[in-house]
Amino acid sequence: MAERRKRRFRFIGFAAVFALLAAPAPAVAAQQERAVPVTVPALTNWAPQPGSYDFGPGARLVADSRSEREVADTLADDLKAAGHGRVPVVRGGVTRPGDIVIEVRPTRASLGVEGYELQAGKSLSVTGATETGVFYGTRTLLQLLAQGDHIPAGRTVDVPRYKERGVGVCACYIHISLPWLENLVREMAYHKLNQLLLELKVKSAAHPEADTWGYYTPDEMRRLVALGDKYHVEIIPEINSPGHMDPWIENRPDLQLTDSDGNKQPARLDVTQQAAFDYYTSLMDEYAQVFTATSWHMGADEYMLGSDYSKYPQMLRYAQEKYGANATPQDAYIDFINRVQAYAASKGKKLRIWNDGLTGANTVPVTAGTTVEHWLNVTEKPSQLIAEGYPLMNAAYSLYLVRGGFHSDTEALYDQSWDPRSFEGEKLTSSDGITGAKISLWPDNGRGETENEVATDTEPALRHLAQATWGDPHPDTTYAAFTARGTAVGHAPGWRDLTRVPVTDGTYTFRTAGATAASTSASFDATVQRTPDGYATVRTADGCLEVQGGKLTLNVPLQPGVSAAPQPCDAANTMQRWELEPTAGGFRLVNAITQMALSVADDGRLVQYPPDQHQPATWHLTAH
Repeated sequence: MAERRKRRFRFIGFAAVFALLAAPAPAVAAQQERAVPVTVPALTNWAPQPGSYDFGPGARLVADSRSEREVADTLADDLKAAGHGRVPVVRGGVTRPGDIVIEVRPTRASLGVEGYELQAGKSLSVTGATETGVFYGTRTLLQLLAQGDHIPAGRTVDVPRYKERGVGVCACYIHISLPWLENLVREMAYHKLNQLLLELKVKSAAHPEADTWGYYTPDEMRRLVALGDKYHVEIIPEINSPGHMDPWIENRPDLQLTDSDGNKQPARLDVTQQAAFDYYTSLMDEYAQVFTATSWHMGADEYMLGSDYSKYPQMLRYAQEKYGANATPQDAYIDFINRVQAYAASKGKKLRIWNDGLTGANTVPVTAGTTVEHWLNVTEKPSQLIAEGYPLMNAAYSLYLVRGGFHSDTEALYDQSWDPRSFEGEKLTSSDGITGAKISLWPDNGRGETENEVATDTEPALRHLAQATWGDPHPDTTYAAFTARGTAVGHAPGWRDLTRVPVTDGTYTFRTAGATAASTSASFDATVQRTPDGYATVRTADGCLEVQGGKLTLNVPLQPGVSAAPQPCDAANTMQRWELEPTAGGFRLVNAITQMALSVADDGRLVQYPPDQHQPATWHLTAH
């Protein structure tokens, strides 16, 4: 009897120990509750509370005012796009468990223009002093829901450190597809970036002589601007001037700067001519019909790249006639900037320029209030520009991503705890006067990478910039841990996978709608094979289809009407990569680099054209 009691006591003791081992220890449970939810940018002041917010079928978006309902409507769209179903938007009343409450409270001035408070419990609330602040709180919510329907209870107040958090894209010579740009806007908003600075050409009705490819139509840009407005990304347009003007004036020799030997400079606008200023401002007027941004970017970089003012004596004459005998040739350049600034201001817009032209060789200052984007270490240092009263954005060369060239070393920047105070040539101790920072995407070698490859390269740089401009630039001890955040939150709702090829690898007959069995001019057999970056090669018996010939711009054959023909297959040749773009009744063949679609010429050649210049061929594919 006593032995049985001993065995029973031993069993009870073992069961108690097992229960202690199986259940989370109080310290472990407390640690789990204290864990900060994973977001990009990281939350810096999460205050955990017991319990969780549980998103489910009964969830509602509660919003009363017009601005609250606009945020709620966007959130509803994004929840549906993210696979969370249709969540109704309702007006106030009694808050239920599972509700998401959207609150714009102007009295919460401490949150600033873009900050928000998120409180998670039985229900979840997002509060901001402005519509924009509440919107950013919903981005945090979407990132949390991307990791599961249960959000730990707690509270955060999240306010950005810098007001300008941007991405610069030069769609300035080559054409970047609209779906790619739309993906970028969504990704930027998802990570709380708020400026897309876009150097591009919008097709001009006033100056059709300037409509060389790759322009965008006004309606295409209106569509992108509308998306930016919805997602609180300001799209700031740029027409670079007075340098890099060749996309606009290559067919206007009368506006080109002429050197002392009589040679025209197609990339340089002659700033001494009133006609040149009138031409430029007329383009600004056309852009004002498309873009709603409160800023205008005129570039103003590299005007004398590869040359110097001494070769253009008219610059010195102009400056001295206007500003006196002590004026310098560079004063003529600054004068043009200031006239553009005054014109932009008359239209309610602030001017932005690059810094490299401010070498100190001028006697006329740039107009106060002009935002300077600093990318190059020149005579006038960032501290000097700030002391002179210019708002300064960090657009450092170390943040560049160049097709076929330099790529930002994001891991090294993260390990160095890079933040917007770290300029090229100078590290500042204070953020005063610094508006923020941006990464910049350039197409110097247009065929160096495809859009899909650029997107892959840009992802880590975009997330790093979001972190460095919003909060603590080094929230995790290792770069690997920081990149794991990006994996956890994934892509923005509505992001489209542009690497999907709509047909399987195999051999097909390509035939246009008008082709017959007796006509081979619009029919050929080819093997379609997906490339690692999500395009396809089209391989005939004679080789792989490739665009060749005509004038090269940034190493790309951007001339409309140039032929596409089989060439020796080369897996590294991006000109041999194609999009099969679904359209009514078949597919269009769009070159991955030129972004022009193939048509069939009268002589049977396959030729490329912008879609608004020539009706692209629709190809029917029949599998073998």
